[in-house]
Amino acid sequence: MLSLAVAAVALIALFIGCNTYLRYQGWAARKMEPDALAQVLLPDMRVRMPDGPGPFPTILLFSGCDGPKDNMNRWADAFNAAGWGAIIVDSHTPRGYGDAQLWRLICAGQMLTGGERAGDVAVAIDIARARPEVDSEHIVLLGASHGGWSILDMLSLHASGRRPYNLIRWPESIERSEFAGVAGMILLYPYCGTGSQVARHGWRADIPALFLLVEGDTIADEEPCADVARGMAREGRDVSVLTLQGTTHGFDQAEKDPLSLLEFSPEATQQAETAVREFLGRIGAS
Repeated sequence: MLSLAVAAVALIALFIGCNTYLRYQGWAARKMEPDALAQVLLPDMRVRMPDGPGPFPTILLFSGCDGPKDNMNRWADAFNAAGWGAIIVDSHTPRGYGDAQLWRLICAGQMLTGGERAGDVAVAIDIARARPEVDSEHIVLLGASHGGWSILDMLSLHASGRRPYNLIRWPESIERSEFAGVAGMILLYPYCGTGSQVARHGWRADIPALFLLVEGDTIADEEPCADVARGMAREGRDVSVLTLQGTTHGFDQAEKDPLSLLEFSPEATQQAETAVREFLGRIGAS
């Protein structure tokens, strides 16, 4: 009986390992035309604009692996109050990944990796550029955890001449003008480990970046992202890093699983908001 149990465990481990490899290589992703993916995402996008005629500099927000939570709304509220538009891009609900805690498989790297969700980021940029209330010359990308991984992988895949795993081709506006008008990216405790593209290839686009990392992050080790940031700075990219101490991964998110050991920190959230305001002011996105 023991040998059967050991064999079963080995088979499960082999399956998980094979699935992880296929996912991280992009071979398991369903590839779509950009317009088709846009139709999947559009119904669950939350467009939040300040009062007034616009167009407004706009932030595109991409959540962590558990889907859009209260932190996405909190960031959107702060941006709206400061005169910026906000579009929360939900990658989970359209795919049914908010049900039956399927999001746990995303967090474990068994579904929707950063290289696959990178297509959602590209399509969202294309959608935002076409909206009349959006200032297409001042679009900023904000990604929390898995969302930051997806943003970085999109840029890294583009730099290495490849496409996001879930796209047959790049959206037309990116094929035409690449990332013109993308004025910056804000990366909250992103994943930059060996399963990411950015760890190996960096990025080429001239987009200022703000990394907001957590010292001793037990979910997404901050050191690989710090290494990426240093490497890109050496190549002349505009990269800023703020490493927050005494807090946890997901410090800006109060809505968590009951068993989560992560903690919401108003103090760290305030520090992050201050850094983001300064970053947006510096890059001229306000």
